Amino acid sequence: MNRRPVREGRGKAAAFSCKYKLTLEYDGTGYSGWQVQKNARSIQGVLIDAARRLFGEEVEIQGAGRTDAGVHALAQVAHLDAPHRLPPRKILQDLNDLLPAPINILRVEEAPAGFHARHMARQRSYLYLISRCRTAFGKRYVWWVKDELDLGRMQAAAGIFRGFHDFASFADKRIDKHLSTEVQIDRTDLEPRGDLIVFRIVGSHFLWKMVRRLAGILVEAGRGTLSPAEIERMLTDASELPARCTAPPSGLFLAQVLYEGDRLGPLWLPPLPLQLKGN
Repeated sequence: MNRRPVREGRGKAAAFSCKYKLTLEYDGTGYSGWQVQKNARSIQGVLIDAARRLFGEEVEIQGAGRTDAGVHALAQVAHLDAPHRLPPRKILQDLNDLLPAPINILRVEEAPAGFHARHMARQRSYLYLISRCRTAFGKRYVWWVKDELDLGRMQAAAGIFRGFHDFASFADKRIDKHLSTEVQIDRTDLEPRGDLIVFRIVGSHFLWKMVRRLAGILVEAGRGTLSPAEIERMLTDASELPARCTAPPSGLFLAQVLYEGDRLGPLWLPPLPLQLKGN
């Protein structure tokens, strides 16, 4: 549903004459997630405040993915509705000057009036990073699992999720109760990278906490506590197990948002602390 969201701030509606496409990265640690919330610090809220200061008037910013509290982004996409034009390079430089260090604008492009970052996205790619060694400085970017994991079992389990399935067992029913839980998953990659196990998943869209619950189930498969048949049943019969196995937000990254004509990029990792050999 393409309902225009209610704007924060002044009651009088603002007139927007220019639209920009923003690509940004952020460390979600300490934020309540992407979406504006009352009495909580969000990525979207901080961006809106910075853009208001830059333009001197009301603005609107909508993102392609509503990342949860503590979740990061390597290339989140958002659209900015602005009251007047500024050169994209000036927006890039001045917004970054106004933003805190954990949020960084990578690119600013002028966009057509009809562009919508979320509704026009065709695919989204997420990474989940599992560490096989204990880390102090990398803790906010990975999930350390001290048990030995069987990579082959995890890869076999990841393959089960490919295709068009009902992921009701992996949804947060408090949030997704009025939404369809059917999702097209186009790709699941699971690769060892030094001390890391990297899970990449690409799909049409994702339900609230869905990727974290998929990651949790993959870890259980790697531990040997879940068989492929048990995992397959989660896609046909209701199960509460994925909710109990929800992986922490620290290891999750929104990696890429794809629009018409875009191609999926190579699997690449964020610049992690030196203790984590991720190459």
